[in-house]
Amino acid sequence: MPSHPSSRIQQAREALAGRLREVRRDAGISGRELAVRCGWSESKSSRIENAKTPPSDADIRAWCRACDADDQVPDLIAANRQSADAHIEWRRLQRSGLRLLQESTGDLYQRTGMFRVYVSDVIPGFLQTPGYATALLGSIADFRGTPDDVSDAVEARMRRNAVLGNGALRFRFVLEESVLRHRLCGPDTMAAQLGHLLMAMDLPHVVLGVIPFTRQRTVWPMPTFTVFDNHRVHADTLDSAATLTQPSQIDLYGRAFERLAQDAEHGSAARALVADALAALG
Repeated sequence: MPSHPSSRIQQAREALAGRLREVRRDAGISGRELAVRCGWSESKSSRIENAKTPPSDADIRAWCRACDADDQVPDLIAANRQSADAHIEWRRLQRSGLRLLQESTGDLYQRTGMFRVYVSDVIPGFLQTPGYATALLGSIADFRGTPDDVSDAVEARMRRNAVLGNGALRFRFVLEESVLRHRLCGPDTMAAQLGHLLMAMDLPHVVLGVIPFTRQRTVWPMPTFTVFDNHRVHADTLDSAATLTQPSQIDLYGRAFERLAQDAEHGSAARALVADALAALG
């Protein structure tokens, strides 16, 4: 099979192949011996190790069983499943406009019980007002040159964000204080946004922390990410949206969130930081 046309997907496949190769080497067996133990041809082992043929879940289980490495099966299967969409370029996601992108996560939001959200750049989407979302999505559409469907995208985001009103769900947010100060919209719109943030903090199923500028950090500021229960992480960069499903990755981001939460102010101290940012608007 030829290399995948997407360099990112091919890189993910090669990384998985490299991990399987190391599993075999750690077991101290050759590709031929692996093939014998798995009951397939030696050429199949070679194709998998050289990222020529992506393995099936069953192949990975057989590989690990042959190498006495069953403990690595969950991570390797998750890596295999996400290799095709681990890094989806934003231009692909947004080529049909922003509305469909907002709607694409609706089912995920409905089936998640605990949301853990860390943001270092903008107000979390869950907590955005229509005015703030309009300004933000408008700047994104302009920067990326996507179709102008901002009004529809904002409506879709507000419908999606209705889950925040479900008291059976749990939401934990950690914001950098800078998020409260970034002027991505006019002062009146920002004032309304910060006021909405204060109201959201009163919801019993919402916990919101703010990491002050002056806090001595135990972990550095990092790109925005969201952990959905203990099953999935969305981590964004400027050019791509990463969907992470490997147990080790989810554990890593979960630990990062807890460390960031420890650095944050909560309760009245967090409200005071939001109020200070609101007062600074004049």
